[in-house]
Amino acid sequence: MNQRCNYVSAGREIAIAVLLTLFASIGVAKDASVIPPLPSGAFTVVIIPDTQHYLGPGTKIGERGSSMFPGMSEHPHIVAHSKISKAQPAEQISNVYLQNHVEWIVANKKSQNIVFVSHVGDIVEINRPEEWAVAKLHLDKLRGVVPFGLTVGNHDMKRDGDASLFQQAFPASSFNGDDWYLECYSHNRDDQHVSANNVNSAQLFSAGGSDFVFLHLECNAPDDVLAWASTVLENHSNRHALITTHMDLGIIDKPKTTDGYIHDPKGRMRWLKIHPKRGNTAEQMWDKLYRKHANLRFVFSGDQSRVTALRKSTIGDHGNEVHALLSDYMSRGGLRLLRFVPSKNQVQVITHDSTLDQLVESMPYVPDRNQHQFTIPYDFSALNQQP
Repeated sequence: MNQRCNYVSAGREIAIAVLLTLFASIGVAKDASVIPPLPSGAFTVVIIPDTQHYLGPGTKIGERGSSMFPGMSEHPHIVAHSKISKAQPAEQISNVYLQNHVEWIVANKKSQNIVFVSHVGDIVEINRPEEWAVAKLHLDKLRGVVPFGLTVGNHDMKRDGDASLFQQAFPASSFNGDDWYLECYSHNRDDQHVSANNVNSAQLFSAGGSDFVFLHLECNAPDDVLAWASTVLENHSNRHALITTHMDLGIIDKPKTTDGYIHDPKGRMRWLKIHPKRGNTAEQMWDKLYRKHANLRFVFSGDQSRVTALRKSTIGDHGNEVHALLSDYMSRGGLRLLRFVPSKNQVQVITHDSTLDQLVESMPYVPDRNQHQFTIPYDFSALNQQP
């Protein structure tokens, strides 16, 4: 089956306007000046949250604008980023936030010792060739710079799992020659547009004296995909394991009201968006895959813009602590940096706005700074002591 396959306040509005004009004209502020210096021996894994904010002809953002977030139009985050969106050309399809994320990563690869980049999915908003062309234009700039993996979200495929447009943009063959690309899930069925050809993939990297295996699993991955993923984790049980999938943490049960998407109980999700007959919910993926592997350390996800940021730590069957981190910064400026610091046995989680060049201190639905900037204990020696 294996195949290679706090944001600016209203009182600073004039300064903001000047800065936004500058950002719109020259793009991302590329240095990491607002980010604390990288500790000695540390390395960074970058998590790109959902990037659905496409602008131009036929895009949903152009039609809805700031009304996407009812009652939040005056929040400094919405105000600042709405001005940026309005400054973009209306006649062409673009994604200034994905562009700025990638440019920031490339510019800061050395200074932040970035060793891997992972996208949580919903790479596009509307699953159509025009948006995939823009996504490919930007994400291809990571090639030859840093290892990366892509997760297929519900917006990136059809409800039945047809991911053919993703496969055309990022086929497994496009990673031929990349020694860090381990493999992708494959099958012998006729529906090769479902689950195969890089829709589910595995990568390897080493940094700071530790070895890692990184899995990227499609939204609501079916049992056959989970069986493949389990084999990959077993075959690399001496490596720290990281997984990115699109749906994990969020509103536990599917909301019945609009307000429910913000205020209903939060945790590991129990509802589906993809593969209605064969798909697994996040809770099922925990029971069938995550909890069973002693080397699993992190599960990253997106999907839930009105939950925005959430974290949960759970003990697996072997006593290992699995940290689940949700990051969906409304498809705007937020970029997640995970600094692995072996000398302190910790991971520093930094959320940085790659467009405004600011640390994210507050969001419309998550005002608590500690959900955006925090530290997680991490035992680097655990797997290194195994035979």
